[in-house]
Amino acid sequence: MEFWSFPPKYDNSYLPDAGSKYWFPERETMDPGKRDAAILERLKQVTAYAYKNAPFYRTIWDEAGFHPDHLKSLEDFEDKVPVIKKADIREAQARAPLFGDHLCIDEKDIFRVHGTSGTTGRPTAFAIGRDDWDAISNAHARIMWGMGLRPGDIIFVAAVFSLYLGAWGALAGSERLGATSLPFGAGAAGMTSRAVMWLKDVKPKAFYGTPSFALHLAETAKDEGVDPREFEMGILFFSGEPGASIPGVRDRIAETYGARVIDTGSMAEMTPWMNLAGSAETDGMVAWQDVVYTEVCDPTTFRRVPYGERGTPVYTHLERTSQPMIRLVSGDLTRWEAGPTPCGRTYPHLPDGVFGRIDDSFTIRGENIYPSEIDSALNQIEGYGGEHRIIITRDAAMDELKIMVETTAQIAAQGKSAIDAFEQKLKDDFNRMLGVRTYVEVVPEHTIPRTDFKARRVIDDREVFREFEANLAEKK
Repeated sequence: MEFWSFPPKYDNSYLPDAGSKYWFPERETMDPGKRDAAILERLKQVTAYAYKNAPFYRTIWDEAGFHPDHLKSLEDFEDKVPVIKKADIREAQARAPLFGDHLCIDEKDIFRVHGTSGTTGRPTAFAIGRDDWDAISNAHARIMWGMGLRPGDIIFVAAVFSLYLGAWGALAGSERLGATSLPFGAGAAGMTSRAVMWLKDVKPKAFYGTPSFALHLAETAKDEGVDPREFEMGILFFSGEPGASIPGVRDRIAETYGARVIDTGSMAEMTPWMNLAGSAETDGMVAWQDVVYTEVCDPTTFRRVPYGERGTPVYTHLERTSQPMIRLVSGDLTRWEAGPTPCGRTYPHLPDGVFGRIDDSFTIRGENIYPSEIDSALNQIEGYGGEHRIIITRDAAMDELKIMVETTAQIAAQGKSAIDAFEQKLKDDFNRMLGVRTYVEVVPEHTIPRTDFKARRVIDDREVFREFEANLAEKK
């Protein structure tokens, strides 16, 4: 296997043959059983390293009766190694500020500090060693090669450069690949309009951001008289939110830009977060198992589910030495299939990508509903104006689901009868698809604020419900 060692050591001058589809042909196309055997040996090394250097793991594993010497098979790993959750990481960092007692390197060897914003509590700090950042750059470059990107291609990075690791990870991969990087950023006033100007002039090969921002950018371009296809981009790859694997959203973006849409991204904690990523030929996501070992597990037992079934991804770093995550529960929902994938890689495949977080789902009258299902349906309905909000509330003793949906200027111009017909179609479609009564309010295009980061479309708020009811009453 090419460059397979722990700690990892890569040759930063290495590039595949120009005509090769694969960065590492052996690692990417080898027999899955042989790869699993290599992964088992790596897990032995990683767990021994963490047990020696991290009181966090040593304490948890001692309590569970696990020692790295007990690891004889992947089944042992699944059965004997307890999972960890984000709450455990937060507790570790509260106990041993700032980086937690899962930090395995000396603080003086930390190369980069990233983290969460801390808007809902104590921020989580990510400490990344210099060698780890080098391995992350190599992993991302390799995966971006699989997307069809090559040295010299211009890659437009349109995401916030802050504590958020997404933009930095895309930039690191672009630079290691030898591409021409344009770290445009996002989030400041007026940047979307400036992005239209830059994209029209530069015509990059690829664009990185969130699906929400790509849709917002397209609307802004059209408002300024620019067809997004004039940007002549060939690849748009996304992370940060579900969307790029949702057929309605993916197809809408692809049609708008005339480009291939690729879904990427697991968790910031699992950087290199591109360990889940589509390729030039494969929709959904490929699980690059020799970068981060992914198990799709039952969300209560944390045992692997059979291929073809849904579960939550549980991740283990195979190349990180600073803050290695070992059996970290994502809390997301996905479905996996065995390889090979359409691109010929023999890794497992998530054909639908990551649906969203399990705790983002909600139950209405006994029916479990995922926001991504609503996103997908709306993006396939003619007349959808580009944004919506899902409002959950309890009216008296009953749960209620309300959806505020924008319609296009073309529908609005046809008058009340056309708007009413659009509203009725939405009600019928949602009632049939979701299996619960759904109330719909249709509003004009651009009523709902856009975002250049992650869209927040679900609201559980009684005051909003009362305003919603008042608006409906006024219309009658």
